[in-house]
Amino acid sequence: MPNPESDDYKFLRIVDATTSINQKVNLIGVVTEAGIPKQSKGTDCCCTIRIVDESNPSSGISVNVFAETFDKLPNVESTGDIIQFSHVVMKLHGSEVNAVFNKRFSAFALYEGSNFSNFVPYQVSSKFHAREQDNKFIADLRKWTITHLPETESNGFIQLNSIKQGIRSNLICKVLHICEVTQGEWMLFVWNGTDAPPLDIHSKLEEELKNPLCLQLEEPPLSREVLCSFPTVGSVLRMTADRCNARLALQLLKGGRWVQFRNIQFEAREGLWCGILMHSSKFSYLPDDNKVVLEFQREYKKRFKGKWTRMPLSSFPWPPNLTKTEHEHVPLVTLMDMITYPKVLYKYRCVVRVVATLPGEATNFRGPTGIYRLRLTLEDATARIHACLYDKDAEKFFGGYPDDDKMIKMHNALLGIDETNGKARNPPWIDCCLKSYYVDKNDMWGSRRYGIFDTKLINW
Repeated sequence: MPNPESDDYKFLRIVDATTSINQKVNLIGVVTEAGIPKQSKGTDCCCTIRIVDESNPSSGISVNVFAETFDKLPNVESTGDIIQFSHVVMKLHGSEVNAVFNKRFSAFALYEGSNFSNFVPYQVSSKFHAREQDNKFIADLRKWTITHLPETESNGFIQLNSIKQGIRSNLICKVLHICEVTQGEWMLFVWNGTDAPPLDIHSKLEEELKNPLCLQLEEPPLSREVLCSFPTVGSVLRMTADRCNARLALQLLKGGRWVQFRNIQFEAREGLWCGILMHSSKFSYLPDDNKVVLEFQREYKKRFKGKWTRMPLSSFPWPPNLTKTEHEHVPLVTLMDMITYPKVLYKYRCVVRVVATLPGEATNFRGPTGIYRLRLTLEDATARIHACLYDKDAEKFFGGYPDDDKMIKMHNALLGIDETNGKARNPPWIDCCLKSYYVDKNDMWGSRRYGIFDTKLINW
């Protein structure tokens, strides 16, 4: 490390640094985005930080940082923070110039971008040496960002209600929770107040007993405590790193923060949406007062200005006239409202889709004694549950005991089965009443169950 007071220890503007190929330079800039920390092809951990300055405010430059462990990589708190690098090497990769941070001789320091009175870095590398004259550069960059660094715009970013299968997109969302679902495999749970579009269902009904349609992608399921911390309106998207999961340090992302993700893909897994993070995915944290964040929150609050606002957005203006309940005056709730409600014994009204039945064949809905006994898998934009339909409640639901042909037609309509297709199902939304109860009084929370009541299929 050179003497921090020497004349050659100075910052280069980004535009000048890009002409200094294979030279060691010192840089200072504003962070616009970061790559997700990952394991390199060797033994190091690495991440990519993109910075801009007044000489190159649009594209800036990427700095590839290598360290022995994840905790030694820059942990950027927010977009707009300032980072200074000492002795990074400028490299030409194809047609793009970037900087490389070498763990043996490079150094970095991170500063808050919005705190104009604090010049103490919130993270430094082991080889960093502070210099009082650096404060002027930090102060100048903070002033420059006020008028020159563009605030995040919603253009180019989608919401959860616009995601499409197989399409790589940019997403702004809030990270609600991060957990390890299996050893070395982490999953993010993200949300932005909108409903993900309903998906076709491809599972085979005849295999529902041995291979049931899953209620969630994570195993084991999240605890009730975690579920109760989630919003009850709007979809919660599961996000993982798929085949590169073991190499991406998703656990280092911060829960409770708004994030903009770039270059992520969306897939359907068992009829549930899953976001896939790539090695090339980037992210940056957004402050709670960011313009887009505030815009999303305003749109979310508008969903509560009416009696039926907890209805799935894709079911507007009203679900198809397939069912009728005996409690039309009761306001609607979401399945997440129901799952997290503090009382076990309670009754609700929801708009849901029936995505599976057990038994899978309509002719087997009644047992040997003639009593109805079946399990429905229900979903809305917020959750998926099992609900029983039994005896008198089922008799009311099906309008008595229709013959086999009529029952098959009712079942097909309920699950959105296209007899000419025979594969994918697109279940319609239905209005239904649900009740929650417990099986074991000594295990009230763990044994919570749901059932359909006071609901009838109509127009047959």
